[in-house]
Amino acid sequence: MASAALNPASPLPKRRGLHFDARQIVPLLLTATALAWIGIILVMPLAAVLVEALRAGIGAYFRAIADPEALAALRLTALATVLSVPANLLFGLCAAWSIAKFDFRGKSVLISLIEVPFSVSPVVTGLSYVLLFGASGWFGPWLVSHGVRIIFAVPAIVLVTIFVTVPFIARELIPLMQAQGREEEEAAHLLGAAGLQIFWRVTLPNIRWGLLYGVILCSARAMGEFGAVSVVSGHIRGVTTTLPLYVEILYNDYNSVAAFACASLLALLALVTLMIKAVLERGLLKEMV
Repeated sequence: MASAALNPASPLPKRRGLHFDARQIVPLLLTATALAWIGIILVMPLAAVLVEALRAGIGAYFRAIADPEALAALRLTALATVLSVPANLLFGLCAAWSIAKFDFRGKSVLISLIEVPFSVSPVVTGLSYVLLFGASGWFGPWLVSHGVRIIFAVPAIVLVTIFVTVPFIARELIPLMQAQGREEEEAAHLLGAAGLQIFWRVTLPNIRWGLLYGVILCSARAMGEFGAVSVVSGHIRGVTTTLPLYVEILYNDYNSVAAFACASLLALLALVTLMIKAVLERGLLKEMV
């Protein structure tokens, strides 16, 4: 025993009791930190919205949602989403197909332009549309003389919503289509397939999950847009107020119960979007593998 204790090469006896491995502690600490952060930043605010929305009872909650102005705001939000998503769907498909499948001058410029809405503040976007189509803007006098109203009307809301949601579908499709290459389309072309046949039978089946994923992200962004819409809408209650704007109006009027009730609708839409997004992510991962 004495010689073993004096020999530095001899193994040390194991201590009885709890034994902690740093390789196990670090992942647990990181996971706990991430969960705590998500709970504080995301879960608690959403829970607070639901609690405040139901504070006056379920009857007051449904009365706030069924208010004509709330329904008008919900319809306008749905209209802006329904019009902006197909426009960006068409643009995203064309842009991604041209960037991933063809070589041309200005490709990098086109990619940079697609990403402009990510770097420009939505408020700046709204102001730029006011500068273009407002009464004293570049095209304002001509529009006024012809009886066309864009700013402080539904067209401006749709236009700015399209602008802020431009990148989502294209940026989902471009890397996916680049990773898939051009071989299948070139083979179909050599076999005599036309352009639309190649798209419907070769390209679209390969990108369907990425396309749906981009549509979900674009829809979520369109429903929640506030800054750009706030600038161009004019805040005309029941006419040009989307649901996020209507929530702000109610809160500024100290009608907190109705404000949180309408905000809970946006939260519910966000949760539904997240569930659909999670399902589509699985399909997208399978497609890329």
